[in-house]
Amino acid sequence: MSELQFRDYDLNEEIIKALDVLGYHSPTEVQSKVIPAALKGQDLIVKSQTGSGKTASFGIPVCELVDWAENKPQVLVLTPTRELAAQVKEDITNIGRFKRIKAVALFGKQPFAPQKIELTQKTHVVVGTPGRVFDHIERGTLPLNRIKTLVIDEADEMLSMGFIEQIEKIIQQLPRERVTMLFSATLPEAVKNLCRKYMTQPLDIEIEAAGLTTASIEHALIEVRQAAKFALLLDLLTVENPDSCIIFCRTQDQVNALFRGMADQELPVDKIHGGMMQDERFEVMNAFKRGQFRYLIATDVAARGIDIENITHVINYDIPMEKESYVHRTGRTARAGKSGKAITLVTPNEHKWVADIEGYIGFSIPVMKAPSEDAVAYAKPAFEQKLGKQQVRKVGKTEVMNQNIMKLYFNGGKKKKLRAVDFVGTIAKLEGITADDIGIITIQDNVTYVDILNGKGALVLQAMRETTVKGKLLKVHIAKK
Repeated sequence: MSELQFRDYDLNEEIIKALDVLGYHSPTEVQSKVIPAALKGQDLIVKSQTGSGKTASFGIPVCELVDWAENKPQVLVLTPTRELAAQVKEDITNIGRFKRIKAVALFGKQPFAPQKIELTQKTHVVVGTPGRVFDHIERGTLPLNRIKTLVIDEADEMLSMGFIEQIEKIIQQLPRERVTMLFSATLPEAVKNLCRKYMTQPLDIEIEAAGLTTASIEHALIEVRQAAKFALLLDLLTVENPDSCIIFCRTQDQVNALFRGMADQELPVDKIHGGMMQDERFEVMNAFKRGQFRYLIATDVAARGIDIENITHVINYDIPMEKESYVHRTGRTARAGKSGKAITLVTPNEHKWVADIEGYIGFSIPVMKAPSEDAVAYAKPAFEQKLGKQQVRKVGKTEVMNQNIMKLYFNGGKKKKLRAVDFVGTIAKLEGITADDIGIITIQDNVTYVDILNGKGALVLQAMRETTVKGKLLKVHIAKK
């Protein structure tokens, strides 16, 4: 029997085209089980570990079922962290790019007003953290009457972060006639209660991995005194020589101290933790995705839902206090079918946490010896050679998707009584252009942004310098990123 392809799901050609550009051809196990059921409109409870491809498993049917002509949000996706909200919004935008699906991310530590303005425009999918989503609902800036689908992502993390009550309040405001999909790596009793209360005959889908952590991760444990940790870390990085590695610490202070120590060694390193400004966190994460530096030092804020391909190693500089965190941290490597290595440094008095983790994941973590002086000396030339090389810049999925797309800026918007149909009508009449070449249109008070697809951006840019929109000649140029 030939392998199942996304084309076999009878999806819209615009969705298939986006999946082809993104390099998605054959569904993962979770996608093959979720997509057909979601397309039929079934309520779903999906237990699936991180890195299994679950965002696309709901993102694809969501984009397929959205009615493009409807201006109000039809889908609400709730996520536990701001980083995950931004990631899911990006993934849905990419999958729905050629269908012109407009997704908006709502989360705290960002100004409220721009989000409010964005929600006044055509919006198909809203992705957000419970606090900021509820804030918009209370202020009347997020219309809910057309919501047909609710997705609760990383439900167990929502529980541990104390969001369950807030999620219940949000659900109570939503239309009763809707589809609800819940995704979780584990299913604690409080999450099960939520499902029983608000879902209609849900289909249970459980993706069995090799225990709670994938078989493609090689686990190792090294005992070390606290004072000797930093020297051991440097030796490990030399011998292992990872291309891309996340080093987890327990506290923000520890992250800052380790970052200073590694930066003093002139290693390609940066850091991320909850004490940093949100924009700075996004900037660091995007630079890491692009391969601008090799080592990222992080607290658990980076352990959940961040989809970065080709992370070869995860090092627990500090063992996590919560056994679930071990799974979420180590799940940053060995994604999308690749292999990876997870090394945990443990001090002599921390073995009770090791026992908790081993009981949870269902196997003993193999003990590894610290690298010998000879091994470090032998590995040093290759390590230094790689350090001296220019980092290979990685091209992200969004960049791949945007290669044939140009975003144009026009200096006119709502205050000039301009609407999306005015831009579509004008641009589609240009020679060599059709409505299929026009992507997402974002109209603000004084400016409008129009995505031009299929490599036709330069053509439209040139023509629109001499073409009026609703009788007005607007300034037009390539939008700044």
